[in-house]
Amino acid sequence: MSGRKTMGRASPILLIILSLGVFFATYNLLTMIFDHRSLGKWAPVDMDGALSFDPIIEMPENVRKQKNAKLLFHVALTATDAPYNKWQCRIMYFWYKKQKDLPGSEMGGFTRILHSGNPDNLMDEIPTVVVDPLPAGMDRGYIVLNRPWAFVQWLEKATIEEEYILMAEPDHIFVKPLPNLGRGGYPAAFPFFYIKPDQHEKIIRKFYPEEKGPVKNVDPIGNSPVIIKKDLLEKIAPTWMNVSLRMKDDPETDKTFGWVLEMYGYAVASALHGVQHILRKDFMLQPPWDLEIGKRFIIHYTYGCDYNLKGELTYGHIGEWRFDKRSHLRGPPPRNLSLPPPGVPESVVTLVKMVNEATANIPNWDTQ
Repeated sequence: MSGRKTMGRASPILLIILSLGVFFATYNLLTMIFDHRSLGKWAPVDMDGALSFDPIIEMPENVRKQKNAKLLFHVALTATDAPYNKWQCRIMYFWYKKQKDLPGSEMGGFTRILHSGNPDNLMDEIPTVVVDPLPAGMDRGYIVLNRPWAFVQWLEKATIEEEYILMAEPDHIFVKPLPNLGRGGYPAAFPFFYIKPDQHEKIIRKFYPEEKGPVKNVDPIGNSPVIIKKDLLEKIAPTWMNVSLRMKDDPETDKTFGWVLEMYGYAVASALHGVQHILRKDFMLQPPWDLEIGKRFIIHYTYGCDYNLKGELTYGHIGEWRFDKRSHLRGPPPRNLSLPPPGVPESVVTLVKMVNEATANIPNWDTQ
């Protein structure tokens, strides 16, 4: 069955939102949905509701998942029609299909939200919804600003059967079946070491005023990976878009946050709505810094992996052996990539083996 879906033009209301002059004049900070501090005792849990892995923010006992209760989530990622983005999406979707129906999985449907404004040649391979990009020039060369706008459009128009949504990215590989790590009003997110709201209080206060609470309410996260209830995301997404655009328009914020600006935008938007995330270190690993797979669920291959033939990391310098997604900007990597030399960590070896397995089994792999 074809995954072909194309959005209609954006509603007048949302197009008005996109006018910088209008939303700067009308933007209002939204009120808290709930006060997490009113809840009772906290306890760390795993996918079966048992005490387990050490989340930074633990789960309230009164929202712990009951055993054997399945809470399916829809997997959604935003994408462009660039060759670099396409081959990552194909690998990501391959491993989604492999893991989806295995024991422990709570994965539901899948959507690639294509924010190029036009269908591409993957429409029949990957379930896809086409939405509009931001108006020309509004992203100022920072294409990631299209992500929140893409989610706003998708949530407004699409029919999503699942109650929860996983916001994922093309360079994610499901290394094992993923359960629903979120619970009710508590989304699950991965804590990024480089997102540090408490070290940028002056800037955060431009968008998260003191009356909303302490800066520590802004979680050290981006929008992905996040598992969140659909109704919560519908409330957060427009604010995420507006805050991200305002951040980009502020020179100090833009310079300080750089390529992670939109991640801060999501973190601040969530805090404005009173939403705090369960922070799961086991959600994801990032080679080459994370050495072992362990109990983690997703490989995020955003960093280049460079090693000499002794298996020693040469990060920052092109290695005698390397895997870096940026080496394949104009088209997909070849099939049967060489494996790393002896001594390279398990995480990197597993990444390359999983890329090779996907490319060996995806038809017409060289298609751009």
